[in-house]
Amino acid sequence: MAEVATETQILDGLAVIIDDIVGIDKSEVTPEKNFIDDLDIDSLSMVEIAVAAQDEFGVEIPDDELRNLKTVKDVVDFVQNLQKTAPAKS
Repeated sequence: MAEVATETQILDGLAVIIDDIVGIDKSEVTPEKNFIDDLDIDSLSMVEIAVAAQDEFGVEIPDDELRNLKTVKDVVDFVQNLQKTAPAKS
């Protein structure tokens, strides 16, 4: 079975990705933050973040789903759910 990252691991990884891509301090990236309203991240940067998150967590985030991920917690939950349902890699 594929290893499922904890909520904290995903949040920490996402915070590093966001810091690398848009320069927002990791301490600012908390579950309740909205990407657009609170973190001022535009749609182009969100695509970059999604691609980096896919690489980091081994999941696929389709473009149509990306539009629905409004908060940091949305992404954490989405990644966790995908990891739980992903087939184990051999």
